Amino acid sequence: MEIIISSNTSKPIYEQITSQIKAMIMSGELKTGDPIPSMRALAKSIHVSVITVQKAYEDLQRDGFIETTVGRGSFVSAQNKDFYQEEQQRLAEEHLQEAADIGRTSGISLEKLVELLTMFYHEED
Repeated sequence: MEIIISSNTSKPIYEQITSQIKAMIMSGELKTGDPIPSMRALAKSIHVSVITVQKAYEDLQRDGFIETTVGRGSFVSAQNKDFYQEEQQRLAEEHLQEAADIGRTSGISLEKLVELLTMFYHEED
C-alpha cells in the first residue's frame, strides 16, 4: 500500500492518508477483509507521527471504511462503498446547487451549465 504525502497542499496529512485509503478501497485495490498496515508501520513508512496515522484510522473507522480489532489489527470493512458513494453524491449535489444558483443569478442558461458539466465530467477521458 503506497501513500504519498504532499507538502504542497493545505490539506492536513491525516486527511491525505484518509482520502488515499478511501480511494484504494473504492477502486478495488483494497478489498473487504484486506489488512491495512499497523499505525506504527504506516507512520514509519511515510515518515509521519503515529498520532497522525491514528487520527486518519479513527476517521476511516468512524466512516465505516475499516474495522480495528485489538490484537489483530485493522481491516477493510464490508459496508464502505455505498456509504462513500452517498457521501460523494451529497458533496456533488452541494456543488451543483451552488452552480445552479450562480447560473440563475447571472443569467447563464441551463443548457450552458449542462454543457460545462459535461465538458468537466469528460475532461480526464
